[in-house]
Amino acid sequence: MCQFIETIRVKDGRIFNLTYHEERMNRTRKEVWGKTDWLKITDVWSPEELPLECSKLRFVYDEAGIHDLTCTPYTRKKILSLRLVYDNNITYPYKSVDRSMLNELKKQQGDCDEILIIRDNHLTDTSYTNVALYDGQQWFTPSTPLLPGTMRQSLLDKGILQERKILVSDIPQYQQISLFNAMMELGEVVLPVKNIL
Repeated sequence: MCQFIETIRVKDGRIFNLTYHEERMNRTRKEVWGKTDWLKITDVWSPEELPLECSKLRFVYDEAGIHDLTCTPYTRKKILSLRLVYDNNITYPYKSVDRSMLNELKKQQGDCDEILIIRDNHLTDTSYTNVALYDGQQWFTPSTPLLPGTMRQSLLDKGILQERKILVSDIPQYQQISLFNAMMELGEVVLPVKNIL
């Protein structure tokens, strides 16, 4: 049976980007299983149970519903360098429990801290984040992500990010790259593009 996950930032007793996570979960359930009943995260985890420190609320869901909820303190990984890895066949349209394709690519990481996945010469994502590149005035996120993340969509909706086709050959046109996901905000992890190897 296919299983999918949501990972959500919790801080000060608040669930961040709740609407975006619920929309993605319910869209996945509809596209994969044809389910149209709307699941709500707050039906299985009440705000009174949420910690004050920055934590990762994680759960698995499938055709039957939400289960295996955990909430653990979050510590951000230190990322100082990225290795370009190429795979023209990789797909990861849903946030799946099965990360085997991503794990295979991680084996090419070498002495870098993380990978930046290239598909058909286009930038996509790292193994666990979306990315944005800064040209000195504006942040741009690739229009070809493996997984359109909840934070990514939120930033696009707010106009903080612009979407753009970004090729490997375009990287030198930018100054910085930022990694972000539900747990890390844009600008929290920023590297100079020279650290993309």
